[in-house]
Amino acid sequence: MCEHCNCQGDKSLNDKVIEVINGIRPMLQNDGGDIELVEVTADNTVKVRLQGACKGCPGAAMTLKMGVERLMKQRIPEIKEVVAVK
Repeated sequence: MCEHCNCQGDKSLNDKVIEVINGIRPMLQNDGGDIELVEVTADNTVKVRLQGACKGCPGAAMTLKMGVERLMKQRIPEIKEVVAVK
């Protein structure tokens, strides 16, 4: 990120998504979970795989939508949604 305006510069959409995921990952790992980027689709949907304690956790859907997706859309406005895949 640019230190002046927090822009993402010339990075690809995929690179921007990876940066956000890498920022989220430590919080999930603290709770015994993890997150893996599966793909960014042509319509800007981010597909992720929840792992460890996050996999099958009753709160995973809330974490995904209110945590991961919210932060992803804040930092990368062109993202349509974040969905979990198996």
